[in-house]
Amino acid sequence: MDHPYRSLPDTAFWRRAVAGVPDGMMDPVTQVPFGIGPGDVVATAGSCFAQHIAGHLQRRGHRLVRTEPPPEAPEAAAFGLFAANYGNIYTCRHMLRLSEEAFGLFQPRDIAWQRPDGRYVDAFRPGLHPAGHATADAVRASREPHLAALRQVFETADVLVFTLGLTEAWIGADGAAYPLAPGILASPPDPAACRFHNFTLDEVRADLLAFLGLLAEVNPDLRCILTVSPVPLAATYTAAHVLPASSYSKAVLRVASEEAAARLPSVAYFPSYEIITGPQARGRYFAEDLRSVTAEGVAAVMTVFDRHYLTGEAGTFVAPAPAAAPRAASPADAAEFDRLAQILCDEDALDPGLQDR
Repeated sequence: MDHPYRSLPDTAFWRRAVAGVPDGMMDPVTQVPFGIGPGDVVATAGSCFAQHIAGHLQRRGHRLVRTEPPPEAPEAAAFGLFAANYGNIYTCRHMLRLSEEAFGLFQPRDIAWQRPDGRYVDAFRPGLHPAGHATADAVRASREPHLAALRQVFETADVLVFTLGLTEAWIGADGAAYPLAPGILASPPDPAACRFHNFTLDEVRADLLAFLGLLAEVNPDLRCILTVSPVPLAATYTAAHVLPASSYSKAVLRVASEEAAARLPSVAYFPSYEIITGPQARGRYFAEDLRSVTAEGVAAVMTVFDRHYLTGEAGTFVAPAPAAAPRAASPADAAEFDRLAQILCDEDALDPGLQDR
């Protein structure tokens, strides 16, 4: 007899689309609402995994918007991959508050946090200037040109690739979300005013949609590609074991990104998370620490990304080529991965010795 599943494509069936696919040929993308042309200006932001996407696009010759020069410090070399010097943005609340601050809709109370050596850092990008600042006023002064550069990113980019990383954060009394807890690298004037919060699905959904709505107001033509970082939590402050805590975080981010893409035609979801963590990968895309994504894993993700999102001409969309085995990680890929792996992300400070890749 006939039934509703009979006419579905192979991609709808696990045996045909996952178990029956040769190693290294997984391509879980079925719908692509738009592409990235060679004339498009691209910005990336989010968790540490976003740096891999930026580095790849840069090597492919795509135009990455840069409105702020990176700091003059070897330790801050990875900031050359950010459109502006915002560093790692792990949560949707952080991204929302940052964008609101850039357009004068929010003013965080505690910007300058003091380190044990007496120097001050920007609490929202504590690893940006390894030398720190001499005074709190110097931190505040450095933030004004940064916000101007951020406004330029949002107003001029054609495509934003935003990688969602975490649901756990430390929140100030004013609602600001920080990438690190007080006392890890530096402390606010009143550490007790910061509290831990693990965002719910409703909260992440609301923050993400509010951020995307603000982008649509300032740049109606901006397209956004959402991804979820495959990198597990370095540590959890919940009572849960870090493994289910990480699973919760990624599940919430995955659902929120799916709903945003389904609701907004200018938003797409790209399954880098599934390519790296799915059972078909058999764990081979993680290094020995079971967190760091290898150069082979990055190459597998970007092979699929290239096939579906990089177009032949600016403003046109070219049908994806048939699935093929991903290219091997080239020496350039490996060199870029090694370079980034030497630069600690903010989350690494939770458990010294980790490399957040």
